[in-house]
Amino acid sequence: MRLSAIFAITASFVVAAALCLVAAGFSVKVIEESARNTVRDTLDANDLVWSEVDANGLQVFLGGTAPTEALRFKALSIAGTVVDAARVIDQMDVADSADIAPPAFSVEILRNDSGISLIGLIPAATDREGLLSDIVDAADGSEVTDLLEAADYPPPDTWDNALDYAVRALSDLPRSKISVAANRVEITAMVDTAAQKNKIETNLSRKIPDDIRLALDISSPRPVITPFTLRFLILDGQARFDACSADTEVARNAILSAAMKSGLRYEADCTIGLGVPSPQWGKAAAQSIAALGQLGGGSVTFSDADITLVAAQGIAENRFDDVIGALETSLPDVFALHAVLPPPPDEAVQITPEFVATLSPEGLVQIRGRVGNEMTRDTVNSFAKARFTSDSVHNTARIAGGLPQDWPTRILTGLEALSYLSNGAVTVTPDMVEVSGNTGQKGAKTMIAQFLSDKLGDAEEFSIDVTYSKALDPVASIPTPDECEALIATVLSERKINFEPGSATIDESGASIMDDIAEILKKCGELRMEIGGHTDSQGREIMNQQLSQSRARSVLSALRDRRVLTSALTAKGYGESVPIADNDTEEGREANRRIEFKLIRPEPIKERKTGLESLEEEALDTVDPDAADQNQEDTPDEQN
Repeated sequence: MRLSAIFAITASFVVAAALCLVAAGFSVKVIEESARNTVRDTLDANDLVWSEVDANGLQVFLGGTAPTEALRFKALSIAGTVVDAARVIDQMDVADSADIAPPAFSVEILRNDSGISLIGLIPAATDREGLLSDIVDAADGSEVTDLLEAADYPPPDTWDNALDYAVRALSDLPRSKISVAANRVEITAMVDTAAQKNKIETNLSRKIPDDIRLALDISSPRPVITPFTLRFLILDGQARFDACSADTEVARNAILSAAMKSGLRYEADCTIGLGVPSPQWGKAAAQSIAALGQLGGGSVTFSDADITLVAAQGIAENRFDDVIGALETSLPDVFALHAVLPPPPDEAVQITPEFVATLSPEGLVQIRGRVGNEMTRDTVNSFAKARFTSDSVHNTARIAGGLPQDWPTRILTGLEALSYLSNGAVTVTPDMVEVSGNTGQKGAKTMIAQFLSDKLGDAEEFSIDVTYSKALDPVASIPTPDECEALIATVLSERKINFEPGSATIDESGASIMDDIAEILKKCGELRMEIGGHTDSQGREIMNQQLSQSRARSVLSALRDRRVLTSALTAKGYGESVPIADNDTEEGREANRRIEFKLIRPEPIKERKTGLESLEEEALDTVDPDAADQNQEDTPDEQN
């Protein structure tokens, strides 16, 4: 017993020691893996992907070839932030300096009235004294401040050509910045005039060496344009500018784009200058040019904020009114438009002014034609927005003279008459007010006639061509309950609401059917209807009844989701109790699985007899039949 106890104790210690060794080995491996991965991720995040990381116990080894000594030290520092720096073993190499890429040589030459400054990095092989001497000669003896640094690397092949070109360009640019790289020269400069700018740009572009790219940004002070002028013409189908001014690049592009759309076929120039009367100049000019393009001929002239548009002779007056009206209402406030339509060649032809307002079936109101002044146009606009909705009114009426004194009254009366219609138009001329269209209001024609007579007077002429449409009548167009039931039955006879097998979930094909039924119910209003669910005879009767009830409720919920008023609708499951076909065939069972919509009709009330009718019946019941027969036999004798 004593010997076996010793063996047991010894065995326990051996097992414990083995377990400790295994645990220690596992812990060391975990520590090594964690340190290696963490240091590796940190070095990669700092763009030190060239480094290699390994771990042995608590020590972390860094290997690889560092591009520079600075990057090697950076890798050591970063690794020391992840683990104890004493645990980091440096095994990295540094690349030979001969293998390092040469730096990007560049020079910036800054010239102004105070002199010239040179900043940048040049190859050590560059003739520095010769460079400074050439710059002094090109700049007419200006003082040069040399802030250049040099690096002992071979220069790129194109370096000397780029530097020589930059020095030569310096002679024409007293206020400039020239940036020189091996294969690119960028020049930013200021000159005195636009003509000088064009000349310098041309010369510099011609002299650039073939292997050097050039970027130019040369500006000149904008001229002061007084007055700010623009003139655009379309004559005999040919479009051209006589003058063009703009205040910004954006305005110039907008003006030239509008001109191209209106028929301009050559590359025009538009002077950018100072003195614009409004920041909206580009918008106003583009709108006016576009309006002239719609007319097809004439001229438009800007002098500051005054615009004169002269249309070509022969343009229809209605078309002129529409285009000019739209332009007047869209121009920025500061601009004043004077539009002229030359009279036709035949002076005897009289042009009748008119005012037209149309109402579309969608409720959009389009107003065009003529009004007497700005106040009248604003009044018409406000009146139309009050009668209809503000977002639906589009007013392009133009201001014109020579209109009758009662013109404002006539056009406002016409707009009021238009409000009686569902869609249509009203046309006002000096001698006639014409109203035509469709309405869903019974008696609207009579009401319009009475209204026009009251407002215009009995002596005034007016014409009414208004048709009543039941489909537009919000009341008469509502289907009867029986019609609604028939419409839903038609939908269900053509398409069937199907459910997923053994479920109350309507399948994908049922969504469109429910949409159609929902639209019908919305038109019908609130109806008392029963949604009946039916199944075939397969399965237990109680289960079929429950399934049909759930399916009827699913249909009701689908209608509610489609914003149908369902307070008067009920869902009822009939199960297999009301078949419409034989359940012994698949076709019959398919027909029996159905949803039906039926009106809930009130039960007929049994008629009750009045008190007089009850007394008469009681009197008849008390009369002796024999006595009644005797009286009938005696009556003729008495009469005789």
